[in-house]
Amino acid sequence: MTSATGIAGAVRSGAASAVDIVEAHLARVRDANPRLRALAVVFADRARAEAARIDEIVARGDDPGPLAGVPFSVKENIDLTWSATTQGWRGAVDAVPEADATIVRRLRRAGAIPIGRGNMPDFGMRFDTDNDLFGRTFNPFDPARTAGGSSGGDAVAVATGMSAFGLGNDFGGSIRIPAAANGLFGLRPSVGRVPRAAVRDIPVALTLQQFSVNGVLGTSVDDVETVFEAIAGPDADDPVSLDLPREPSWAAPRRVAVVRDPLGWGVDPEVAASVDSTASRLQAAGWRIDHVEPPRLEDAAVLWRRLACTDMLLTLGPGVLPVPLGASATRFLRDSTAAARPYETAAEYAAAWAERAVIAAEWRRFQVEHPVVLGPVWTSRVPPIDFDLGGQDAATAAWRDLRLTVAVNFLGLPAVAVPAGLDSGGVPIGVQLIGPMHGDRLALAAARDATGPAGEVLSGD
Repeated sequence: MTSATGIAGAVRSGAASAVDIVEAHLARVRDANPRLRALAVVFADRARAEAARIDEIVARGDDPGPLAGVPFSVKENIDLTWSATTQGWRGAVDAVPEADATIVRRLRRAGAIPIGRGNMPDFGMRFDTDNDLFGRTFNPFDPARTAGGSSGGDAVAVATGMSAFGLGNDFGGSIRIPAAANGLFGLRPSVGRVPRAAVRDIPVALTLQQFSVNGVLGTSVDDVETVFEAIAGPDADDPVSLDLPREPSWAAPRRVAVVRDPLGWGVDPEVAASVDSTASRLQAAGWRIDHVEPPRLEDAAVLWRRLACTDMLLTLGPGVLPVPLGASATRFLRDSTAAARPYETAAEYAAAWAERAVIAAEWRRFQVEHPVVLGPVWTSRVPPIDFDLGGQDAATAAWRDLRLTVAVNFLGLPAVAVPAGLDSGGVPIGVQLIGPMHGDRLALAAARDATGPAGEVLSGD
């Protein structure tokens, strides 16, 4: 497995050709994708043409960009004019966008080359990756266990060398969950740091505006940070995007709050051990470790669930879409919304958003003293496929396992999933490092210290 930064350096220096790099990744796609179904669409000819263009730029002595020749995957809900933006849903098979998403445009300008589309569940609703349009994406470490969702296709493509990095998004852990399941680094940026979809004539649900962000899956902290630098920054088409300084104005102490078992609801011993070992590496790198839980974690997780399910019912519920959701997405929506108790009145919905500001203020005060929070992505080991289906109890169990993860979305904070070894079954365990609002680079710095200079990950195939 070759890193994105390594590829770009070799192509920029002339030590490797972009054409050869793309051919090597396409060979990997031919070998692995039929079994794993990570990429829903493969852009073989277009990628070759882009690679030839990059090589011509290098040959002229011009600058091809900081990500020259690096093949990457684009999730099925991020606009790329080379194919339909299906969102994993049968009703959008002809939805070819008129323009690339801003982040795709920025990456292509930086010399990176789209090689395929990452599979996802319908509208990214599930914590697993399966749909009626492209089928299931399989975990390369163990096909009986989930690849994670909703950016599961991109995670598997990166973990197996089909792409050097993946573009995904994270509404309820959709980058960090598949990163953890596949032994990768995954950055969920702060709200506003990275542009999302262009907002034009169609209203966007409030939870999508506040909980969901575009981010990166990669094999090293350096790769993730390099891509982040290329895609971050304000965008006139996204009113939530912000023009921000590189870091917040306050001086952050090197102090980490460690949460081994969030809320005391239970944690698998192997997951707890991975949190502890990550904390030890941070301590050895000079961080102060305090075992303390952030404030109002349960309220954050509960409100995320109720608000998210309310908006999902309003925008994707029965009778709303012209083409129904796929079978698994329909079951997930039914069971999750029934268990979550969506809000029935405007007053309840408004009160929940008002309470969010109070909780966010408490977290902000907490993170002045403890800027980084370390805890599990899942409190269980990577579960079997369809773990989030099977009725209201299964939906609730999935949410409970991911309570710290979804609280991050509720608050709009940055977080980095970090690989923390393999469990007793040989499947990755991932932890996360949560930064303060707009402290994305602080979270990345902690992730680098937690894994060492190389930040290497294990290949899944």
